[in-house]
Amino acid sequence: MSSVLITILSLSSMGIVAAIILYLVAQKFKVLENPKIDDVEDALPATNCGGCGYPGCRNFAEVCVNSDTLDDLYCPVGGQETMDIVANLLGKVALQTDPRVAVIRCSGSFENRPRTNHYDGASSCAVASALYVGDTDCPVGCLGMADCVVVCDFEAIYMDDKTDLPVVIDDKCTACGACVKACPRDIIELRKRNKKDRQIFVSCINEEKGGIAKKYCSVACTGCTKCFKVCEFDAITMGNNLAFIDSDKCVLCRKCVPECPTDAILEINFLPRKTKPDKEKIIPLNKIPEKVKTDIKE
Repeated sequence: MSSVLITILSLSSMGIVAAIILYLVAQKFKVLENPKIDDVEDALPATNCGGCGYPGCRNFAEVCVNSDTLDDLYCPVGGQETMDIVANLLGKVALQTDPRVAVIRCSGSFENRPRTNHYDGASSCAVASALYVGDTDCPVGCLGMADCVVVCDFEAIYMDDKTDLPVVIDDKCTACGACVKACPRDIIELRKRNKKDRQIFVSCINEEKGGIAKKYCSVACTGCTKCFKVCEFDAITMGNNLAFIDSDKCVLCRKCVPECPTDAILEINFLPRKTKPDKEKIIPLNKIPEKVKTDIKE
């Protein structure tokens, strides 16, 4: 028998033995997976956005199957309809959760925040925020370098050329939270989605005292408490010189909006307010000049 044939037979035998060993080990340590995980994954939107708090839809499906309840589990992209399907597949109950939408809590365009310098570095909010305060002196305002736009997988945010601020397209926003995590200034918030996408919120996060905040931005919240005083639904709280409107408590009555002296409270997607006509001034009879009285009699 030639040495070549012996080598081939030896290698073949070793390969067969190794294959048998691997098979036995795989059978010994294999993990049986619940088939419901596949069913739940098929019901999910398969965007793998991480908005649920887990790395992907597969991982979220595993958590749903293995958890006793779905109370703390929610898919923002699929919404309540998807969670109801998941609950039906698993024989569990999904809590009713209000849908959310991202809002930009900054109105500091260059008209409201005069440019004081020019940044000539990497076009990234994350980088710029670590180096300096921004093109204006506001330490908490939007840096306008579109990190939130880059991370949005749903094309739900764009930069406004006139204001250099991001704008959320409500119809496309899935509240996945990617933009919230990407913003180094924390100016993006997920708020309750109301009918006709109407929103009322304080578009400022500056916690400096009134005079300092107003110096940074003409539409900054100064913490004057006027909005707080007129709210009848306990939807507005004051803290650190800043007003905050709770979207879960706000009934969109709009009473707080005209009270704000700096226009820091925005009302989005509402019809224009009706302007009240000036009431005609009624002049008392004893105040009418004699000549006018004579003319009226004639």
